[in-house]
Amino acid sequence: MHTDQIRLSKTLSHALRHEPQSYNIALDKEGWVDLSQLINGLRARGWRNLRAEDIVSVVEKSEKKRFQILDGRIRAYYGHSTEEKIIKQPQAPPDVLYHGTSAESVNEIMTQGLLPMSRQYVHLSTDTATAKIVASRRKGSNISILTILARQAYDEGISFYKEENGIWLCDRLLPAYIRL
Repeated sequence: MHTDQIRLSKTLSHALRHEPQSYNIALDKEGWVDLSQLINGLRARGWRNLRAEDIVSVVEKSEKKRFQILDGRIRAYYGHSTEEKIIKQPQAPPDVLYHGTSAESVNEIMTQGLLPMSRQYVHLSTDTATAKIVASRRKGSNISILTILARQAYDEGISFYKEENGIWLCDRLLPAYIRL
């Protein structure tokens, strides 16, 4: 993606994950908004010549697959920090999932568990390669990959949510279900 597409992708993240009100849009309970509403909100914030095709191009070209467009609506899959929690549909997870983090965070995680922190959900990966990519974005040079006993946690009452891009989400995850 070129510079304008990267900037648009970051703006989409801000609008659809963090501050929809700043763009005069309202997300529904599942995080969706009409694409036309989003375009109008972005145009009012300086993207004067923005077209639906520009947004579609960013969504299709993004390696990170953060957004979904369906039936004239758009949403961010995950990463929301909005006050109103985005509703997800629980699903049975695979036996194990993975979470990439900085090595400096491991002791705290093993004591307190995985917390959503400034987001609404904890983000988990189906493979260690994706978890490593996530961990590499964190501060600190050393990364750790945690194995999550997802099926056991699910069987014992923890809800998991699968996004169409392969990322799994859950609420707080207790240390009993985390292995280094």
